Amino acid sequence: MTDSNLRQIPFTDAQGAEKTLDDFGADVLLVVNVASKCGLTPQYEQLEQLQRTYGERGFSVVGFPCNQFMGQEPGSMDKILEFCSTTYGVTFPVNDKLKVNGRSASDLYKTLKATPDVDGKAGRVEWNFEKFLVLPDGSVKRFRPKQKPDAPEIVEAIEAALVR
Repeated sequence: MTDSNLRQIPFTDAQGAEKTLDDFGADVLLVVNVASKCGLTPQYEQLEQLQRTYGERGFSVVGFPCNQFMGQEPGSMDKILEFCSTTYGVTFPVNDKLKVNGRSASDLYKTLKATPDVDGKAGRVEWNFEKFLVLPDGSVKRFRPKQKPDAPEIVEAIEAALVR
């Protein structure tokens, strides 16, 4: 899927400032809805490893805490940022909490969810740690929550995008 406007949709960063994906320049971005109290929370470690491996080559993980799945991200932004930093050494940007599903879903996620996964299924975010690889041209590849960030298909997609 390609949406040239995707990178211009506003969201709020952890400090309350309005941002867009365009603020990352032409970087390849892995947008992920994250949570601190989820069975998939250890994926933070792999997300941070991707950031450290590819960050200097024009790549960034972009995290969005979400409390829509069994209340697994209940804390304040200060607590979330502290958890990410002290538990997983996160250096990638973690933005303000948002909703990914339902009528109150953020505009960014409303647009991202139109992207089908490898099985051709678009729509609702299934759970925490659903991943959307956003390329500089606005094209998107979708990876479901149980696909680990360091899965070969994700790493290959990142590397292919960075070669451009």
